[in-house]
Amino acid sequence: MTYITGFLITLGSLLILVSSIGLIRMPGFYTRIHAAGKTDTLGQILIVLGLILYEGFSLISLKLIFLVAFIFIANPTATHALARAAYIKGVQWWRKKSDDSY
Repeated sequence: MTYITGFLITLGSLLILVSSIGLIRMPGFYTRIHAAGKTDTLGQILIVLGLILYEGFSLISLKLIFLVAFIFIANPTATHALARAAYIKGVQWWRKKSDDSY
């Protein structure tokens, strides 16, 4: 059980690291929130699932299950609201220019 827990927490941490790199490397606003929204949610859920397995069945694991449900609902909703607000505000889509070094 310890190995599975360690694997889930490590995988979740790596996904959050990939999300952080995506925030830095992606060129436009919409591509950045897409990179962060998907991998960040999955990374957080994997870390919390690893903690649930580590804890076993108890009141703490029940609270962590509620936390997973909240993350699963709140993160995509917040990402969508942020993208919609940016679209309404007029944030332009990223377009590659001929002089870009990307």
